[in-house]
Amino acid sequence: MIELFYTGVIIGILVSAPMGPIGMLCIQRTLSKGRWHGFVSGLGAALSDVLYAAFTGLFMGLVVNFVEAHQQPLRIFGSIMLGVFGYYIFRSNPVKQLKKNREHKMSFVQDFVSAFLLTFSNVLIVLLYIGLFARFAFVFSASVWDVPSGLGGIAAGAVLWWFFVTYIVSKLQRWFNIRSIRILNQIVGGVILSLSVVGIIYAFIE
Repeated sequence: MIELFYTGVIIGILVSAPMGPIGMLCIQRTLSKGRWHGFVSGLGAALSDVLYAAFTGLFMGLVVNFVEAHQQPLRIFGSIMLGVFGYYIFRSNPVKQLKKNREHKMSFVQDFVSAFLLTFSNVLIVLLYIGLFARFAFVFSASVWDVPSGLGGIAAGAVLWWFFVTYIVSKLQRWFNIRSIRILNQIVGGVILSLSVVGIIYAFIE
């Protein structure tokens, strides 16, 4: 049980560590809104990761068959979701955003939900889980404690990663001003939009 938990921590970190759209989104929000907004966004992503981990671990065979049978529509759906978020970030004004953050008490909830939905739209993450589960022999046995231990480890690994990333970024915040945050918004939005376009093209030509 303990070994499964520690293995889960490693898997949680490995799944969260790649600096994809979610990683860049958390960094952007840490710089423009503050560390805890970035961290809460990471928690939203972590919840989605844990749900996919649970689904992958409990229904491994069904997941493999479903993804293989619907790769094109899943890629298109995920790419469209990326495009919507990318356009929003690209067009966002950090000055107005900072003023609104002082007025909207639900901003943490919005950060959490938006990061959760963006991560949840990437259904193909199950392929990464399948590879990691196979690599680390991460299998739930008949023991009643295996599932909560394994998933708890994945959740802990993801939370530790986002805590670490937002802490480091917040320490570098003094090097950024409003203009640099606006530029970062456009870079992040542009990268996410580019990934969206590439994903849609790749889905049709594959």
